[in-house]
Amino acid sequence: MMSVENITDITDMIYSDLQCCIDEENIMRDEPMSKHTSFKIGGPADIYIVPQSKEEFIDAMKVLTVHNYPYMIVGNGTDLLIKDGGIEGAVINTAELNNIQVCGDALIAGAGTTLESLCNAALSSSLTGIEFACGIPGTIGGAVYMNAGAYGGEIKDVCEWCNVIDMKSLKQCKIYRDDMNFGYRTSTVQQKGYITLEACFKLKKGESNDIKSRMDEFNRKRREKQPLEFPSAGSVFKRPEGYYAGKLIEDAGLKGMCVGGAQVSEKHTGFIINRGNASADDVIKLIRLIQRTIKEKFGVDMHPEIKIIGEEMRVY
Repeated sequence: MMSVENITDITDMIYSDLQCCIDEENIMRDEPMSKHTSFKIGGPADIYIVPQSKEEFIDAMKVLTVHNYPYMIVGNGTDLLIKDGGIEGAVINTAELNNIQVCGDALIAGAGTTLESLCNAALSSSLTGIEFACGIPGTIGGAVYMNAGAYGGEIKDVCEWCNVIDMKSLKQCKIYRDDMNFGYRTSTVQQKGYITLEACFKLKKGESNDIKSRMDEFNRKRREKQPLEFPSAGSVFKRPEGYYAGKLIEDAGLKGMCVGGAQVSEKHTGFIINRGNASADDVIKLIRLIQRTIKEKFGVDMHPEIKIIGEEMRVY
């Protein structure tokens, strides 16, 4: 492990170089990731960057790549658990890459566009096909990365093409639907380590009233069935083949189980919620308890759907 002095020196240099292409107000030091994840959990990132355009986004990646400085990309911070030691390196947030273009019966959206904004744009243009995504609390970048889906629909059903950048070469390319290799919670973007810059969604003309009715119904179901009143990262586990994760957890008697401030939701046992003071360590211990119990009782392996990243609490 590097000494504090070496880490600080390198971070100071990166911070200075980033100021040449991004306004200082959009580059933060030791930024708590708990402020930027839906779980409201996570230690600090050494550098936190919010590019205001695609050009700034690419420039930031170039600076970090030239110095071989580690970095990761985040959108809304959903489906994400940052460990208590935070991120040793940089985090680039795509929130400002949120432009939406309406092109006939297609929508082209930047990586930081929320699915809620995309669905609202579809409704405004009387375009149908994306209603299933109206309550998913993520961004286009994350949705394409993991082929997000709900209520019988998936991103693969509507994604026509995707503009991506290779993290290693920093070259851009357009990938069309047939080459996206969409699967259950996966895609070419995830498999090859690409980063989505924008994506095109092919929809169909519909009736605004019908579209709004379906969106309202899906949102009603979410409010009734999911613990939206507490911070969480959504469904914690992938669906085991032949089973439902939430039912396995409930049948194992783990409904309401707590570890520190983390709890298996009593409203939807597929969720782990932050009761207000949960640490990442609490959540990880609860995940392991669930995995161990389900394996012992039912012989089923439970694999997390959320990404768990970052460092343990740092000790220098």
